[in-house]
Amino acid sequence: MSHKKENGISEADEIKVQKIPNKVYEAELYRLQGELGKLQTWVKATGARIVVIFEGRDAAGKGGTIKRMTEYLSPRVARIVALPKPTERQETQWYFQRYIEHLPAAGEIVLFDRSWYNRAGVEKVMGFARPDQVQLFMRQCPIFEQMLVEDGIYLRKYWFSVSDKVQYKRFKSRLGDPLRQWKLSPMDLESITRWEDYSRAKDDMMVHTDTSVAPWHHVLSDSKKQARLNMIHHFLSSIPYTEIEKQAEPIKLPPRPDSSGYVRPSVAVSKYVPDFAGDVVKQHKKKKLAGKEEDLKKYRDKEN
Repeated sequence: MSHKKENGISEADEIKVQKIPNKVYEAELYRLQGELGKLQTWVKATGARIVVIFEGRDAAGKGGTIKRMTEYLSPRVARIVALPKPTERQETQWYFQRYIEHLPAAGEIVLFDRSWYNRAGVEKVMGFARPDQVQLFMRQCPIFEQMLVEDGIYLRKYWFSVSDKVQYKRFKSRLGDPLRQWKLSPMDLESITRWEDYSRAKDDMMVHTDTSVAPWHHVLSDSKKQARLNMIHHFLSSIPYTEIEKQAEPIKLPPRPDSSGYVRPSVAVSKYVPDFAGDVVKQHKKKKLAGKEEDLKKYRDKEN
């Protein structure tokens, strides 16, 4: 297994992975999330439309970055689109058709967790698309994206670049984590044995689709924290948003009205979920007390 990054940069080159202290990372991420909130307000006020495409190797950190971007955004404004494999009907449609219905209306942001570029990547490598279909995609994609941009959509495309060594390490960590095993699909396993095939497919895709109208932006992601901060900062700097002035009058909570005689029904007539949280607290206190008693017993035995 070679240890070159998929974009041709070796580990010995000048681009280095940054180890970011947690406090620095959390403070800067929170600041950037605040800016994303301002962007959201601007999008709603101006009717802007934004499309962000996340592509890259499996386990490159796309999902984690999307999660941090949308953490404090309204789901009515910022939508995540992660489409499953096409249905039999969709396979008979124009390739871009099922993606078009997910494009944003005025005042919306759409983040594609993988996109129409599946055709140039996994579909090409795994043989799910014929060579002529791939070539047709390569010709039509730049035209399709130019139409989006000319119609006023802000289109941003990010390729998350991870080394094979780090990808393999992340795959191994998922094997023993029941909360993340779902991320390890048969396609992920294939990506290990087909590393160079995916590299060639990516290089060919970039030749055809890295245009001046809709350029690709690469995100080095061997460090997830570094990738998240770099990508979000670049995205914000690429959109000409401005801070929308707040209302002249500050928002005030109205006083609660006097009671009109309403009597709440007894708790006994309603079905409440069991107090599981209360049981957890009781068990925790019980274990903590047992631990103290055990420590006291050991101390007394030692003294005697």
